[in-house]
Amino acid sequence: MQSSFNTNRLIPYFFLAPALIILGVALLYPIGYMIYASFLDWNPSQRIGEADWVGLRNYTFLLHDASFRESFFVTLKFASIVVILEMIIGVGLALLLDRNIRGMSALRTIFILPMMIAPIVVGLMWRYMYHPTVGIFNRTLKDWGFEAIPWLSDSWWSLVSVIIADIWQWTPFIFILSLAALQSLPRSALEASRIDGATGWQQIFYIKLPLMMPVLIVTALLRLIDAFKVLEVILVLTNGGPGLSTEILSLRISRTASEFRELGVAAAMSNYLLILLFVLTVAMFLYNKVVEKHAIKQQAKTEEA
Repeated sequence: MQSSFNTNRLIPYFFLAPALIILGVALLYPIGYMIYASFLDWNPSQRIGEADWVGLRNYTFLLHDASFRESFFVTLKFASIVVILEMIIGVGLALLLDRNIRGMSALRTIFILPMMIAPIVVGLMWRYMYHPTVGIFNRTLKDWGFEAIPWLSDSWWSLVSVIIADIWQWTPFIFILSLAALQSLPRSALEASRIDGATGWQQIFYIKLPLMMPVLIVTALLRLIDAFKVLEVILVLTNGGPGLSTEILSLRISRTASEFRELGVAAAMSNYLLILLFVLTVAMFLYNKVVEKHAIKQQAKTEEA
Protein backbone atom coordinates (compact mmCIF):
# COMPACT_ATOMS: atom_id res chain seq x y z
CA MET A 1 0.00 0.00 0.00
CA GLN A 2 2.82 2.37 0.93
CA SER A 3 4.71 1.51 -2.27
CA SER A 4 1.64 2.25 -4.41
CA PHE A 5 1.19 5.60 -2.64
CA ASN A 6 4.81 6.61 -3.30
CA THR A 7 4.51 5.57 -6.96
CA ASN A 8 1.39 7.71 -7.42
CA ARG A 9 3.23 10.70 -5.99
CA LEU A 10 6.08 10.27 -8.46
CA ILE A 11 3.89 9.90 -11.57
CA PRO A 12 3.53 13.69 -12.19
CA TYR A 13 7.31 14.08 -12.02
CA PHE A 14 7.78 11.32 -14.62
CA PHE A 15 5.53 13.24 -17.02
CA LEU A 16 7.33 16.51 -16.29
CA ALA A 17 10.83 15.03 -16.57
CA PRO A 18 11.23 15.22 -20.40
CA ALA A 19 10.15 18.86 -20.52
CA LEU A 20 12.37 19.76 -17.56
CA ILE A 21 15.38 18.00 -19.09
CA ILE A 22 14.91 19.77 -22.44
CA LEU A 23 14.40 23.11 -20.72
CA GLY A 24 17.43 22.57 -18.51
CA VAL A 25 19.69 21.67 -21.42
CA ALA A 26 18.36 24.51 -23.59
CA LEU A 27 18.85 26.99 -20.75
CA LEU A 28 21.96 25.81 -18.95
CA TYR A 29 24.10 24.68 -21.89
CA PRO A 30 24.25 28.09 -23.65
CA ILE A 31 24.93 29.84 -20.33
CA GLY A 32 27.68 27.35 -19.47
CA TYR A 33 29.13 27.73 -22.99
CA MET A 34 29.19 31.51 -22.60
CA ILE A 35 30.81 31.35 -19.17
CA TYR A 36 33.50 28.97 -20.47
CA ALA A 37 34.12 31.18 -23.53
CA SER A 38 34.65 34.22 -21.32
CA PHE A 39 37.87 32.64 -19.98
CA LEU A 40 39.34 32.21 -23.47
CA ASP A 41 41.20 34.37 -25.99
CA TRP A 42 38.81 33.32 -28.75
CA ASN A 43 38.12 34.74 -32.20
CA PRO A 44 35.76 33.55 -34.97
CA SER A 45 38.60 31.98 -36.99
CA GLN A 46 39.16 29.38 -34.24
CA ARG A 47 37.20 26.51 -32.84
CA ILE A 48 36.50 26.98 -29.17
CA GLY A 49 38.83 24.09 -28.34
CA GLU A 50 41.71 25.86 -30.12
CA ALA A 51 41.40 29.09 -28.14
CA ASP A 52 43.96 29.91 -25.45
CA TRP A 53 42.90 29.86 -21.81
CA VAL A 54 43.41 33.32 -20.28
CA GLY A 55 41.50 32.98 -17.01
CA LEU A 56 40.08 36.25 -15.70
CA ARG A 57 42.02 38.44 -18.12
CA ASN A 58 38.91 39.36 -20.14
CA TYR A 59 37.09 40.44 -16.99
CA THR A 60 39.93 42.54 -15.66
CA PHE A 61 40.46 44.08 -19.10
CA LEU A 62 36.83 45.23 -19.18
CA LEU A 63 37.07 46.79 -15.74
CA HIS A 64 39.85 49.05 -17.06
CA ASP A 65 38.26 49.63 -20.48
CA ALA A 66 36.86 53.18 -20.71
CA SER A 67 34.56 52.27 -23.61
CA PHE A 68 32.99 49.43 -21.65
CA ARG A 69 32.45 51.65 -18.61
CA GLU A 70 30.88 54.33 -20.82
CA SER A 71 28.52 51.77 -22.39
CA PHE A 72 27.67 50.44 -18.94
CA PHE A 73 26.67 53.88 -17.64
CA VAL A 74 24.75 54.67 -20.84
CA THR A 75 22.84 51.41 -20.33
CA LEU A 76 21.97 52.28 -16.73
CA LYS A 77 20.90 55.78 -17.73
CA PHE A 78 18.81 54.61 -20.68
CA ALA A 79 17.13 51.72 -18.81
CA SER A 80 16.30 53.74 -15.69
CA ILE A 81 14.84 56.69 -17.64
CA VAL A 82 12.69 54.63 -20.01
CA VAL A 83 11.34 52.35 -17.26
CA ILE A 84 10.45 55.25 -14.94
CA LEU A 85 8.74 57.23 -17.70
CA GLU A 86 6.97 54.19 -19.15
CA MET A 87 5.67 53.21 -15.71
CA ILE A 88 4.35 56.72 -15.06
CA ILE A 89 2.69 57.03 -18.48
CA GLY A 90 1.45 53.43 -18.65
CA VAL A 91 -0.08 53.41 -15.15
CA GLY A 92 -1.54 56.87 -15.75
CA LEU A 93 -3.23 55.73 -18.96
CA ALA A 94 -4.56 52.62 -17.22
CA LEU A 95 -6.07 54.73 -14.44
CA LEU A 96 -7.54 57.10 -17.01
CA LEU A 97 -9.11 54.39 -19.17
CA ASP A 98 -10.38 52.14 -16.38
CA ARG A 99 -13.98 53.20 -16.90
CA ASN A 100 -17.00 52.46 -19.05
CA ILE A 101 -16.92 54.84 -22.02
CA ARG A 102 -18.27 54.22 -25.50
CA GLY A 103 -15.49 53.16 -27.88
CA MET A 104 -13.07 52.33 -25.05
CA SER A 105 -12.39 48.84 -26.41
CA ALA A 106 -11.26 50.27 -29.75
CA LEU A 107 -9.14 52.88 -27.98
CA ARG A 108 -7.41 50.22 -25.89
CA THR A 109 -6.66 48.23 -29.04
CA ILE A 110 -5.10 51.28 -30.70
CA PHE A 111 -2.90 51.85 -27.65
CA ILE A 112 -1.27 48.42 -27.93
CA LEU A 113 -0.49 48.62 -31.67
CA PRO A 114 3.08 50.01 -31.26
CA MET A 115 4.07 46.95 -29.23
CA MET A 116 3.15 44.69 -32.17
CA ILE A 117 5.52 46.38 -34.64
CA ALA A 118 8.92 44.78 -35.28
CA PRO A 119 11.81 46.71 -33.63
CA ILE A 120 13.62 47.12 -36.97
CA VAL A 121 10.53 48.75 -38.46
CA VAL A 122 10.20 50.99 -35.39
CA GLY A 123 13.82 52.08 -35.79
CA LEU A 124 13.40 52.87 -39.50
CA MET A 125 10.13 54.70 -38.91
CA TRP A 126 11.57 56.94 -36.21
CA ARG A 127 14.78 57.46 -38.19
CA TYR A 128 12.75 58.93 -41.05
CA MET A 129 10.75 61.11 -38.65
CA TYR A 130 14.00 62.36 -37.08
CA HIS A 131 15.53 63.21 -40.49
CA PRO A 132 17.17 66.66 -40.25
CA THR A 133 15.48 68.14 -43.35
CA VAL A 134 12.48 66.07 -44.42
CA GLY A 135 11.54 64.52 -41.07
CA ILE A 136 8.14 65.48 -39.72
CA PHE A 137 9.53 66.83 -36.43
CA ASN A 138 11.97 69.34 -37.90
CA ARG A 139 9.55 70.32 -40.66
CA THR A 140 6.92 71.08 -38.02
CA LEU A 141 9.42 73.06 -35.93
CA LYS A 142 10.43 75.13 -38.97
CA ASP A 143 6.78 75.78 -39.86
CA TRP A 144 6.26 77.09 -36.33
CA GLY A 145 9.34 79.30 -36.57
CA PHE A 146 11.72 77.26 -34.41
CA GLU A 147 15.22 76.00 -35.12
CA ALA A 148 15.66 72.43 -36.30
CA ILE A 149 16.84 69.93 -33.67
CA PRO A 150 19.82 67.65 -34.40
CA TRP A 151 17.94 64.56 -33.26
CA LEU A 152 20.51 61.95 -34.28
CA SER A 153 23.70 63.98 -34.69
CA ASP A 154 24.00 65.48 -31.21
CA SER A 155 25.08 63.39 -28.21
CA TRP A 156 22.35 64.63 -25.88
CA TRP A 157 19.53 64.67 -28.43
CA SER A 158 20.43 61.24 -29.81
CA LEU A 159 19.88 59.66 -26.38
CA VAL A 160 16.62 61.58 -26.05
CA SER A 161 15.60 60.30 -29.48
CA VAL A 162 16.08 56.61 -28.66
CA ILE A 163 14.34 57.12 -25.31
CA ILE A 164 11.30 58.62 -27.06
CA ALA A 165 11.17 55.75 -29.55
CA ASP A 166 11.40 53.15 -26.78
CA ILE A 167 8.71 54.86 -24.71
CA TRP A 168 6.41 54.98 -27.73
CA GLN A 169 6.82 51.28 -28.42
CA TRP A 170 6.77 49.77 -24.91
CA THR A 171 4.48 51.98 -22.83
CA PRO A 172 1.54 49.84 -24.09
CA PHE A 173 3.12 46.84 -22.33
CA ILE A 174 2.94 48.70 -19.01
CA PHE A 175 -0.55 49.90 -19.87
CA ILE A 176 -1.93 46.40 -20.54
CA LEU A 177 -0.57 44.86 -17.34
CA SER A 178 -1.56 47.88 -15.24
CA LEU A 179 -5.09 47.85 -16.63
CA ALA A 180 -5.37 44.11 -15.91
CA ALA A 181 -4.20 44.74 -12.34
CA LEU A 182 -6.73 47.55 -11.93
CA GLN A 183 -9.62 45.45 -13.15
CA SER A 184 -8.72 42.63 -10.77
CA LEU A 185 -8.76 44.82 -7.65
CA PRO A 186 -11.33 43.83 -5.02
CA ARG A 187 -14.39 46.02 -5.53
CA SER A 188 -15.24 45.73 -1.84
CA ALA A 189 -12.20 47.82 -0.90
CA LEU A 190 -13.08 50.50 -3.44
CA GLU A 191 -16.73 50.57 -2.37
CA ALA A 192 -15.72 50.82 1.29
CA SER A 193 -13.44 53.76 0.60
CA ARG A 194 -16.15 55.46 -1.48
CA ILE A 195 -18.65 55.07 1.36
CA ASP A 196 -16.10 56.58 3.75
CA GLY A 197 -15.96 59.64 1.52
CA ALA A 198 -12.62 59.09 -0.22
CA THR A 199 -12.07 61.23 -3.31
CA GLY A 200 -10.85 59.83 -6.63
CA TRP A 201 -7.27 60.91 -5.94
CA GLN A 202 -7.37 59.40 -2.45
CA GLN A 203 -8.61 56.10 -3.90
CA ILE A 204 -5.71 56.11 -6.38
CA PHE A 205 -2.96 56.84 -3.86
CA TYR A 206 -4.26 54.95 -0.83
CA ILE A 207 -6.21 52.04 -2.34
CA LYS A 208 -5.47 51.33 -6.01
CA LEU A 209 -1.72 51.90 -6.22
CA PRO A 210 -0.85 50.04 -2.97
CA LEU A 211 -2.94 47.04 -4.03
CA MET A 212 -1.47 47.16 -7.57
CA MET A 213 2.10 47.41 -6.31
CA PRO A 214 3.02 43.68 -6.52
CA VAL A 215 1.94 43.60 -10.18
CA LEU A 216 3.64 46.91 -10.90
CA ILE A 217 6.94 45.69 -9.43
CA VAL A 218 6.95 42.56 -11.59
CA THR A 219 5.97 44.67 -14.62
CA ALA A 220 8.81 47.12 -13.95
CA LEU A 221 11.24 44.23 -13.54
CA LEU A 222 10.23 42.65 -16.85
CA ARG A 223 10.52 45.97 -18.62
CA LEU A 224 13.86 46.73 -16.94
CA ILE A 225 15.33 43.41 -18.08
CA ASP A 226 14.11 44.05 -21.62
CA ALA A 227 15.48 47.62 -21.59
CA PHE A 228 18.96 46.28 -20.86
CA LYS A 229 18.71 44.12 -23.99
CA VAL A 230 17.42 46.70 -26.49
CA LEU A 231 19.42 46.40 -29.69
CA GLU A 232 17.60 46.74 -33.01
CA VAL A 233 16.01 50.17 -32.52
CA ILE A 234 19.26 51.79 -31.36
CA LEU A 235 21.24 49.98 -34.05
CA VAL A 236 18.99 51.40 -36.78
CA LEU A 237 18.59 54.86 -35.27
CA THR A 238 22.13 55.77 -34.20
CA ASN A 239 24.35 52.66 -34.32
CA GLY A 240 25.52 53.72 -30.87
CA GLY A 241 26.60 57.20 -31.91
CA PRO A 242 27.49 59.96 -31.96
CA GLY A 243 30.59 58.60 -30.26
CA LEU A 244 29.40 56.26 -27.52
CA SER A 245 26.44 58.42 -26.44
CA THR A 246 23.82 55.75 -27.25
CA GLU A 247 25.93 52.59 -27.25
CA ILE A 248 24.29 50.38 -24.63
CA LEU A 249 25.85 47.11 -23.50
CA SER A 250 23.89 44.86 -25.87
CA LEU A 251 25.15 46.88 -28.84
CA ARG A 252 28.69 46.92 -27.42
CA ILE A 253 28.59 43.13 -27.05
CA SER A 254 27.37 42.71 -30.63
CA ARG A 255 30.09 44.99 -32.02
CA THR A 256 32.82 43.34 -29.93
CA ALA A 257 31.88 39.92 -31.28
CA SER A 258 31.19 40.86 -34.93
CA GLU A 259 33.39 43.88 -35.69
CA PHE A 260 36.28 43.48 -33.25
CA ARG A 261 36.16 39.64 -33.48
CA GLU A 262 36.81 39.20 -29.74
CA LEU A 263 34.38 36.48 -28.75
CA GLY A 264 35.93 35.88 -25.33
CA VAL A 265 35.65 39.56 -24.38
CA ALA A 266 32.08 39.68 -25.70
CA ALA A 267 31.21 36.64 -23.56
CA ALA A 268 32.71 38.34 -20.50
CA MET A 269 30.58 41.43 -21.21
CA SER A 270 27.51 39.22 -21.47
CA ASN A 271 28.32 37.69 -18.10
CA TYR A 272 28.66 41.11 -16.50
CA LEU A 273 25.25 42.00 -17.92
CA LEU A 274 23.85 38.66 -16.71
CA ILE A 275 25.16 39.28 -13.19
CA LEU A 276 23.66 42.77 -13.15
CA LEU A 277 20.25 41.51 -14.27
CA PHE A 278 20.39 38.65 -11.75
CA VAL A 279 21.10 41.05 -8.89
CA LEU A 280 18.29 43.37 -10.00
CA THR A 281 15.88 40.45 -10.31
CA VAL A 282 16.63 39.11 -6.85
CA ALA A 283 16.37 42.59 -5.31
CA MET A 284 13.04 43.28 -7.03
CA PHE A 285 11.58 39.92 -6.00
CA LEU A 286 12.63 40.42 -2.39
CA TYR A 287 11.08 43.88 -2.41
CA ASN A 288 7.97 42.43 -4.06
CA LYS A 289 7.56 39.96 -1.20
CA VAL A 290 7.65 42.79 1.32
CA VAL A 291 5.14 44.83 -0.68
CA GLU A 292 2.80 41.85 -1.07
CA LYS A 293 2.72 41.29 2.67
CA HIS A 294 2.03 44.99 3.24
CA ALA A 295 -0.73 44.98 0.59
CA ILE A 296 -2.41 41.94 2.20
CA LYS A 297 -2.37 43.66 5.60
CA GLN A 298 -3.70 46.88 4.04
CA GLN A 299 -6.51 45.01 2.28
CA ALA A 300 -7.46 43.20 5.49
CA LYS A 301 -7.64 46.50 7.41
CA THR A 302 -9.74 48.07 4.65
CA GLU A 303 -12.20 45.19 4.61
CA GLU A 304 -12.49 45.23 8.40
CA ALA A 305 -13.21 48.95 8.33
